[in-house]
Order: sequence, then C-alpha cells, then structure tokens
Amino acid sequence: MANIIIFGGHGRVSLLLEPILVGRGDTVSAVIRNPDHADEVRETGAVPMVADVEQLDVEGLTRLIDGHDAVVWSAGAGGGNPARTRAVDREAAIRTMEAAARAGVRRYVMVSYFGASPDHGVDPESPFFHYAEAKAAADEHLRATDLEWTVLGPGTLTFDEASGRIDTAASGSTEVSRANVALAVAASLADDGTIHRTIRFNDGDTEIAEALRA
Repeated sequence: MANIIIFGGHGRVSLLLEPILVGRGDTVSAVIRNPDHADEVRETGAVPMVADVEQLDVEGLTRLIDGHDAVVWSAGAGGGNPARTRAVDREAAIRTMEAAARAGVRRYVMVSYFGASPDHGVDPESPFFHYAEAKAAADEHLRATDLEWTVLGPGTLTFDEASGRIDTAASGSTEVSRANVALAVAASLADDGTIHRTIRFNDGDTEIAEALRA
C-alpha cells in the first residue's frame, strides 16, 4: 500500500486511475484546480486537494507532495493557449519534479504521449507544436533527475473499455483506451522494473503487467 499524489486529479485518465489505486489499498490525493470537481473526485475514493499548479512555486508544491510515496503527473493545459501550455505542461511539471526531490519522494510517473521526443517532428505551424515542445522538455528534464522515474507514452487515447492488454513493442502510435492507460499507470507504480524506463504503448494483446516487464 502506498500514498500517491496525482496531479491532474480530475482528468479523464486520473478519474479511472484513482479507483484502481484505492481499490488495491493505496491512499490517493488528487490535485485539482477547480473546487467544483471535488465531489466527483471523492466518488473515486481519492482525497481532493485544491491547488493551482500553474501558480504554485516549488516550495508550495513541496508542501503538497511531502508525506507521499509517489507522484503521478497526469495534468495538462488542454491545448489552445501556447503560453499556458508551456506554463503547465513544461514549467509546472518541472517544478513538481524539483518539489518531489525536496520532499524526498523519489518515485515519479509521468503520463506523456507516444511521440514525445525532442525530435518530435511536429510542424511549428501546427496547434499541437507547443504541446509537443512542452512535453519533450518536461520528459527530458525528468530523465535527467535522480528520481525513480517512469515515462509512459500512450498512443491516441480512446474511450473504449479496458481490455487489460497493451503492445509495448510497436514502432508507431495507434490507439489505446484511457482505461488501459490508467491500468498501465497503476501497474507501473507497483513494478520497480519500470523505473528509469520510457514505455510507449498502444492497445494490444499482451497482459499489461507482462507487457511492462518486456
């Protein structure tokens, strides 16, 4: 059993992840910006923590993270605004990494996306470009830390039901259900063999825990 803090606690993946973690005996703190979302988070069994990660400095984030065993970053600006995308998906994410180190919370799981990389190849004119840049920078920063990190790179997200099976060997992005992403995050937290690994995956035919070990 672990005490886990999730940034982006009202996100679609997080709302699926929280009851999985609670159901196996973990204690879950879900960081949300909008207090109106607190009741929906509570329904998952998680404890809502209202905080604006875009505004909090490292000291404030350290206070939030202190006392937990692991951090999950599943927050995002949602696109559309380049400045806010950089502020949340890059700068706030990096501050949580620094805060985790200060708080002595070494385990950190980043929910990224399949194509995230400094050479992501997204057209600068594309509305996705700023997100791709922000995620690449945040992922690279995490890999350079002394944290016990895992970077998960799911393919295009769908609303399909969980199959419990993924493909971690694919060379390109296809689709993966948010439900399977939630299961993969939970499995990663329970498997120290995922530490210091970047794992890209789509829906597939291999049971999630086995696929993560491959």
